[in-house]
Amino acid sequence: MAKIIDGKAISAAIRAEIKEETAAFVKEKGYAPGLAVIIVGSDPASQVYVRNKHRACEEVGFYSQGYELPADTDEATLLALIDRLNRDDRIHGILVQLPLPRHLDAEKILLAIDPAKDVDAFHPFNVGRILIGKYSFLPCTPAGVMELLSRSGVTIDGKECVVVGRSNIVGKPQAVLLLEANGTVTVCHSHTKNLKEVCRRADILVAAIGKPEFFDASYVKEGAVVIDVGMNRRPSDGKLCGDVDFASVEPIASAITPVPGGVGPMTITMLLKNTLTAARGR
Repeated sequence: MAKIIDGKAISAAIRAEIKEETAAFVKEKGYAPGLAVIIVGSDPASQVYVRNKHRACEEVGFYSQGYELPADTDEATLLALIDRLNRDDRIHGILVQLPLPRHLDAEKILLAIDPAKDVDAFHPFNVGRILIGKYSFLPCTPAGVMELLSRSGVTIDGKECVVVGRSNIVGKPQAVLLLEANGTVTVCHSHTKNLKEVCRRADILVAAIGKPEFFDASYVKEGAVVIDVGMNRRPSDGKLCGDVDFASVEPIASAITPVPGGVGPMTITMLLKNTLTAARGR
């Protein structure tokens, strides 16, 4: 039976550390780290995520500001808001909730954020720094995965690591971070031949493709550590599930993250960590 990597418990422990560090920061500097979150449109999932971010800021003692803009907001208006927040000394981190409405150029919007306030680490400046190992911030989900592995006692050095998924948000940066930790890394994607064979080589398997319960036991080597980044709805009953078929994989893995309660809770927690880092940097 696998060890269940409890993202809720690890996230709570990190937030307690951030809260303590924030109190010391406020005492020294006289102001709190500040996070601004911008949402354009009324996507229900995004609204829930933004509310959770606001509550998380309150929990650790941050200053937070939310901006909910109509779905038909034009590019100039959004860019003007970002420019104002770039120059606002109370704000140390700026996050634009994705996805944006189709008429807005997400790449142009993200480029407008001051790299020193880019707490999602999506700006090309920060992406480049991550690639050479000279970063200030890390993308929140991959950083959360690394914390889960570290705090669960999983050694990466010398291990075969397979990342399935090559998105700019998760797959690519995840591969870089595992490589930096001295893992031997393979990145798989929709054009990978013999995917099952490649996955079965992994000591650490990271699933990030967005397909409900795609990876069953036939993809997993006995004793592997399985990190499920997926967040999907199961077609049969609409319940939350990951990319991994937990029921079949858990008996043969040495450790596994559940969905929900694994990687998910770590994402906002790492956003808080990045915002505190940004405040210290300013």
